[in-house]
Amino acid sequence: MLATLAMLSVQLGAAISIGLFDAVGVAGTAWLRITIGAVGFVLIARPRYWKWSWRELRAPVLLGVVSAFMTLSFLAAIDLLPLGTVVAIEFLGPLTVAAWHSRSRRALAWPALALLGVVLLTEPWQGTPSLLGIALAAVAGVGWGLYIVITQHVGDRFEGVDGLAISMPIAALLTAFVGIPQAWGHLTVQVMLVALVAAILLPLIPWTFELYALRRLTKSAFGTLMSLEPAIALVIGIVALHQIPALPQLVGIACVVLAGVAAERTGHREDELPDFESPVA
Repeated sequence: MLATLAMLSVQLGAAISIGLFDAVGVAGTAWLRITIGAVGFVLIARPRYWKWSWRELRAPVLLGVVSAFMTLSFLAAIDLLPLGTVVAIEFLGPLTVAAWHSRSRRALAWPALALLGVVLLTEPWQGTPSLLGIALAAVAGVGWGLYIVITQHVGDRFEGVDGLAISMPIAALLTAFVGIPQAWGHLTVQVMLVALVAAILLPLIPWTFELYALRRLTKSAFGTLMSLEPAIALVIGIVALHQIPALPQLVGIACVVLAGVAAERTGHREDELPDFESPVA
């Protein structure tokens, strides 16, 4: 239930964020949303940063870095491509990781099926697709895969939302370098209210729910649920953004969802958590 509500909240937050692009830009939207979210997590957790060693802080700090770049690349991608298309491309990241760690080599066919779905979604034969949008969605996909792994690691080692109260200020600081120049001078009351709603929907609600869900689910079970996110994004795109897909795009979404469910069900979770001794890990 937590994971499903998180997915719905993510896509609603993304749809609302698009309405801020004209006022404060993509980077300004990312900075506002993450900063408001960071303030919320800090007020909720009231973390005592000094009680943790640097060794303990490295994982949530790394999560903050990943969250910042994932958010920036995702928002930039949905400014260029339909929401459902971006989420489908983004899903290739965690899907490939799941298939790669599968016990069966046949599972490597699932990313190929998802890639076919992405081709149907982008319809390169219908003119020139936005190569920059596709590239940004792919970068967000890498970030999504890392986010899931690191969030589970952080959730296992920090109580409540302490880990997010550490990672989010880092993400806010990083996005400030590109976000403040775009947003400065355009922070009206209306913009701030919309940004507040967007921040509640993404990241406050979903990242909290995902943190608690990953404490109760294996990455495989969580990933199976996440396979539904491209379909949810497609529905939100239709209802909220009037992004009506053609028949090939509907087939493409179905391919991505099917590939995600199949890959995660054949995936295998190692008993030991990944080592975060170094940024490479």
